[in-house]
Amino acid sequence: MRIPILGLGRILLVSIQVDLTDSDAMQFQSDLVERVAETEALGVAIDITALDVVDSYMARVINDTASMVRLLGAEAVICGVQPFVAMTLIEMGRDLLGADCAFNLEQGLEVLKDRIAKRGDTRFDEDEDA
Repeated sequence: MRIPILGLGRILLVSIQVDLTDSDAMQFQSDLVERVAETEALGVAIDITALDVVDSYMARVINDTASMVRLLGAEAVICGVQPFVAMTLIEMGRDLLGADCAFNLEQGLEVLKDRIAKRGDTRFDEDEDA
């Protein structure tokens, strides 16, 4: 199953709506990293609001994906971590410390815009004027 990757200017939006198999998770990671490189995206918002369960493998995939995105020069934020998911991840000893988190997609986009502005990336400003 392929996860849709939407573009909003220089920011990519990904919403994981269903539990992913291990192979689906790896395909998601590969697709997103390739899309960031192809589009020279400045930021990525990964929305996991619909997920009631995030196991340790999926947490690692999300965290590693955020790290890969940053290595390519884009900012990353994880949106919509449910309270039960947060508690479970901490109890398991897993967390998403390698990625910024936001309550929802709207706040996630604000975090991305702030991070992009703070690093002084003028490519974002140019695209908003167009």
